[in-house]
Amino acid sequence: MTQLQPPRRERLAWLEGIRIFAALTLLLYHAQLLFTDYAYTPQPTGLIENWQEMTAAIGHLGSHSLVQALSLPIWFGYQFVDVFVLISGFSLVLSLKGQPLQLGSFIQQRFSRILWPFWTVAWLSYPVLWLVGTLTHSYIPDAWHIFAGLTFPLLFDYGGQLLLSTNGPWWFIPLILSFALVFPLLWHLIQRWGVRNLLGVSLGVTIAYRALATYWLNGHLTYVMVGTSAGWQPFLTFVAKLGTFVLGMIVALDYQRGRGAIYWSDRKALGVGGVTYALGFVLQFYRWGWLVNDFLISIGLTLLCMVLFRNLNRTLQADRLFIWLGSRSYSYFLIHNFVIDRTIRLWVHDRLDLYYLALPGMLLGTLGLATLTDAVTPKFRRGVLALGHQIDRRLRQPKPPIWQPNVGEWVGYCGQRDWRILQTELVAHEDPFCLCQISNGTRSLWVNAQDLQPLAAEAPRSTQFSERTQR
Repeated sequence: MTQLQPPRRERLAWLEGIRIFAALTLLLYHAQLLFTDYAYTPQPTGLIENWQEMTAAIGHLGSHSLVQALSLPIWFGYQFVDVFVLISGFSLVLSLKGQPLQLGSFIQQRFSRILWPFWTVAWLSYPVLWLVGTLTHSYIPDAWHIFAGLTFPLLFDYGGQLLLSTNGPWWFIPLILSFALVFPLLWHLIQRWGVRNLLGVSLGVTIAYRALATYWLNGHLTYVMVGTSAGWQPFLTFVAKLGTFVLGMIVALDYQRGRGAIYWSDRKALGVGGVTYALGFVLQFYRWGWLVNDFLISIGLTLLCMVLFRNLNRTLQADRLFIWLGSRSYSYFLIHNFVIDRTIRLWVHDRLDLYYLALPGMLLGTLGLATLTDAVTPKFRRGVLALGHQIDRRLRQPKPPIWQPNVGEWVGYCGQRDWRILQTELVAHEDPFCLCQISNGTRSLWVNAQDLQPLAAEAPRSTQFSERTQR
C-alpha cells in the first residue's frame, strides 16, 4: 500500500495538471468546431455512421495522417466538462479540511471564488469586445446581453442563454453555482445516509431525470447535436450530472481515509479507466445510452488523465508548474472562447495554414490573459467593495443620539414609570454598554441601560416612594 501512495503534494499537483489540460482541450474543441463550421458532432445514429461522418469531417483539417489522428479526439473535447464536475465534488470536500461545514461562510466563499473572476472577465471584456468590433466592423454584443452578463447572477436564466450570446462556455457558470448551493445538503445526507446509499440514490435520480430529459423533455447532449424543441437545456441542470458530482465527493472521502481510486496502481487505473471510458464513449452514439454515458465517461477519462499526469509529475518533477497552471484553469476557461472567436473570425477565416499557425498563439495568449485576470481580480474586488462602502457611508441614515443615563433620573422599566437611577457603571467590552442600578423604593436592580425608557424630569408618582426613599 505504501508504494502506491505518492506524497500528498504530488497528488494535488497532478490534479491541477488535469484541470489545465481540461481547459486547454476545451479551447481546442471550440476552435476546431468554429474553424470547420461545426463539421462534426456526435449524433444518436450509431457507432458506424458516426465514424463515417467523423472521418469525413477531418478532411477540413488537412490530409496529413498525423494531423488527422490528433484531431479525432478533439471532436470530443466537451467531455471534459464532466471531468470538471467530478473534480468539483472532490475539491469541495477537500476544501472543508476535515472541519464541520459552516453553511453561511461556505456559500459566501464558494460564490466569491466563482463570481469575482467572472465579473472581472465580464466587466473588462465587454469594452474590449466593443472596441474590437467597432474597429473591425465585426460582431459587437447587443446592449441587452451585455447588461445580462454584467449583472449575472442577478439576471440570468438557468440554461445560461443570456450568457451564451457573448460567450458560449459561460453556460457552465450557473451549473457550478447550483452545485455550490446543493453541496451542503449532499454533505448532510452523506453523513446521515452513508456513502453507498447516497451514491445509489443520486445515481437513481440522475438516470431517471436523464430518461425524462431524453424521451419526454426532448433534450439532447450538446448544443450542436440534433434539433429538438428543448435543445440541450434539459441536460444543463445539476440533476443531470448529480451522480458524477456525488461520486467526486465520495472519492475525496476515500482519499482522506487513505483508500480508493486515488491509490490505485497505474495498471489498475488504466484498465478500469480504459474499459469504462470505452463503454461510455460508445453509448453516446445511442439515445438510450444518454442515460449513463456522461457518468461513465467522467470516470474513465479522469482515471486515464490521473495516470498520465501522475507519471508526468513524477518524471518532470513539475509540482509547482502544475499547481501554478491549475490555479489559472478557471480564468482560462472564462476567457478562451473570446480569444478563439475573435482570432478565427477576424484573422484566420478559412485558411488552414493560418489556423495551425494561430493555435499556439491562442493557447499561450489565453494563458497570459488568464494570468492577468487572476492578478487583477483581487484589485477589482477591493475597488468594487471600497466603492460600495463609500456609497453606504454617504447614504446611511445617522443614528439617533444615544441616551446617557444619569444618577437621579426617573426611568421606565418593564412598563413601570417609578424607577430612579441610583448608580451607573460603564462595562468595557467589544461593544461597551452601561449598567444602571435602579430602585422603586421597594427594591433595587442592576440592569442594562438599553432596557430602560428615559422619562422627562418628573416628581415621583407616589408619595409612598418618596417617603421610603427619604427614610
